[in-house]
Order: sequence, then C-alpha cells, then structure tokens
Amino acid sequence: MNPFMFRPGNSTLHGLDTRCKVFLVCLMSLALVKADFPACGILFGILVFFIKNIGLGVGETLKHLKYFILFLVFILLSRALTIAGDPLISLHGMTISAQGLYQGSLVALRFFLVMVTGLVFSATTRPSSLKSAAQWYLKPIPLIPEKRVAIMISLALRFLPLLLQQAQETSNAICARCGNLEKNPVKRFIRLTLPLLKKTFLSADHLISAMEARCYCEDRTDPEFEPSGKEAIFIVISLVFWLCLFLA
Repeated sequence: MNPFMFRPGNSTLHGLDTRCKVFLVCLMSLALVKADFPACGILFGILVFFIKNIGLGVGETLKHLKYFILFLVFILLSRALTIAGDPLISLHGMTISAQGLYQGSLVALRFFLVMVTGLVFSATTRPSSLKSAAQWYLKPIPLIPEKRVAIMISLALRFLPLLLQQAQETSNAICARCGNLEKNPVKRFIRLTLPLLKKTFLSADHLISAMEARCYCEDRTDPEFEPSGKEAIFIVISLVFWLCLFLA
C-alpha cells in the first residue's frame, strides 16, 4: 500500500478538522525554515509518534522514501563539498568541510521533515475533505474560482498515489522482461517514462469521461465541516512552537 494514500482510522489526526491540518502543515513548513537540529529533533519525534499512531510502520515508510533519501544524501554531499570551512576529509582534490557537512545535514533534515509531514497529512486526510478545505480557504480571495481550483487540487492528490503505483507496476514489468539488465541509463529512463506517460494520459481520459457521464459541474453544495474540538489545542501548541523558533 502506498504511504501517500489515505488510510481510514480513528486516530486523533483522522478526526481533526482538515482546515486545521492544512494550517498546521503550512505553519510547520514555515517553522522549519529557521529550525536547527534540536528543533528538528523535537519535530521528528512528534512525527514518529503520529506515524505509529496512524498505523504506518517507520521502517515501511523509510523504505518507500528510499529514492527521496538518496536525493537528500546528494544534497548533503553537494553542500559538504562546496561550502568552505574547516576540512574534515580530503580525497582526490575534494574536501568535505565541517561547516558544509553541518549545513548540508541541516538542509537535508529539513527537507525530510517536510516530506514526512506531508506524508502524515495525506495518510490521514481524505482527498474530498481536502478539496473542501481548499475551497474554504480560497473563497474570500477575489478573482479566484475557488471551486475549480479546489477540484484541481483534489484530482492532483488523487493522481499522485496512482502515478506511484503505475510507476511500480511498469518497473516490475520491465524487470520481468530483463529490462533491468540494460546498462544505458538513457534507454532505461525512456523505457520507464514512455509507458508511464501513456498510462497517465489514459487514466486522465477515463476520469474525464467518467465525470462527463455523471454530469459533473462546479455548482455543488458547499461542504459541511465537523470539528473534533481538539483543533484549538493543536493550533496553540503549534503557534507556541513556531514563536519559540522565530524569537530564539
């Protein structure tokens, strides 16, 4: 099961109002801009607690994020090699500095926490309720068709797990035909992306046909929200954490 897909449950985050969760995600993303290692460590511990609470295994989650973690390692190494400072390791003319390693590790950790925050959000939020929350936030803004933008956001989030699933199926099909033995990276990339793009466009066409067959239109009944009553507690704690970071 893809970790970015919604998982039904009865956890605290599942019952939290989607508007509150959107606000918290935005607030935490802004807080991470100035977060140092202790603050990132606190937030990481909170995220691990919620990951276990909603039924996602930590090892399983890291396994699904392995390619993203490799990207973060690349960011770390590039910073460590390009930022001047006290040399730690020198090899073949390349030097890893202490300052570069520190900054690279911090940037990589911030990106990782943003990704995990989004993962927890998507695993506990129905796409339909996210559409309603986006429409609620965009409604006061003039010159923006909030209903149209909200359905676009909802469809994009629905397609993300589908794209990942189709990419995995295409990769498995290539491996079953010994395509993984191809040494040329360009050919391997083309063999993966072309079938994946074809499947994506076909899925989009099928979705459009299904919406037209059901006479879909933008003029629909506005959504009703059911707050759990714990939103104020989460907002206050998040604001205190955010203020502590920016006033420190």
